Amino acid sequence: MAFEIPKLNYTGAIREIKLGRSGDVAVGGETAYPFYLFEGEMPNQPKIAMEVYDAPPEEDDDISFAPFKDVVGDPVAWAKMNVEKFGADMIALQLISADPNGLNRDGDQAAATAKAVAQAVDVPVIVYGTGDKDKDIEVLRKVAEECEGLNLIIGPTLEGNHKQIAAPCIGYRHTVAATSPIDINLAKQLNILLGNLGVREDGIIIDPTTGGLGYGIEYTYSIMERIRMAALAQQDDQLKYPILCDLGKEVWKSKEARMGGDDARYGDPAKRGIVMEAVTAVLMLISGADILVMRHPEAVALVKKFLKEFSGK
Repeated sequence: MAFEIPKLNYTGAIREIKLGRSGDVAVGGETAYPFYLFEGEMPNQPKIAMEVYDAPPEEDDDISFAPFKDVVGDPVAWAKMNVEKFGADMIALQLISADPNGLNRDGDQAAATAKAVAQAVDVPVIVYGTGDKDKDIEVLRKVAEECEGLNLIIGPTLEGNHKQIAAPCIGYRHTVAATSPIDINLAKQLNILLGNLGVREDGIIIDPTTGGLGYGIEYTYSIMERIRMAALAQQDDQLKYPILCDLGKEVWKSKEARMGGDDARYGDPAKRGIVMEAVTAVLMLISGADILVMRHPEAVALVKKFLKEFSGK
């Protein structure tokens, strides 16, 4: 008698969301747990967005930025390099220049950069603010207005500023990155608030907050896993959204990724951070990520190889 793999019948499905100014890039749509292709469908391959910074990062001399040494300081050229040379599926523009504790540039400057980047590439663009609740209201509202018609993913949209950021996203037809602090109940609550405000069902992506490999990665994994279980097996309509993991900066700010090679136990310092980023990305994929925000092109290549071999696409 032939062995038959036991199969679970799922009662839910992840919403499919179309991204990019032409709407030709889709994420989500799963009808089973991640890569459970024997139980359901995974119609859209997870996408990799590569980081671009709108100003030179303070640590731009470390190994993670070495591949971009010729374009750091030119976000348009950086974005083009990521797409044309490294095969990025998407671009993730980080507006660090608007940080009130840094250059503190205003919303007009940030919006002009975001528009230039989004118009320069033919892939969807994510635009993330500083994480400062009040400054992001100014910056991201202006980005949404100036980039009307480009269908950006805009975040982080927090419970404390969701009205001020999501409202222009509704008006100018952008997708909201709903960001909550690694808690399934807070993620659900924010999605409810966004829905009550009028954000369309295909206009939300969950950003559950991502930890890098090491401290906290198990908690991130388990929360994402619970979100996906609730969506697929418990018919929770408020969690049936694709998931975005902004992991690159979390990995590369860790001590282990940045320290030198004095301690042989940690391996080759030129490869350590790359492997840490790739492993973090794979963990996020198998816990339910639809979009990975990554930095180093060698890590991206490793994850693309995993996706090809694991999914057969």
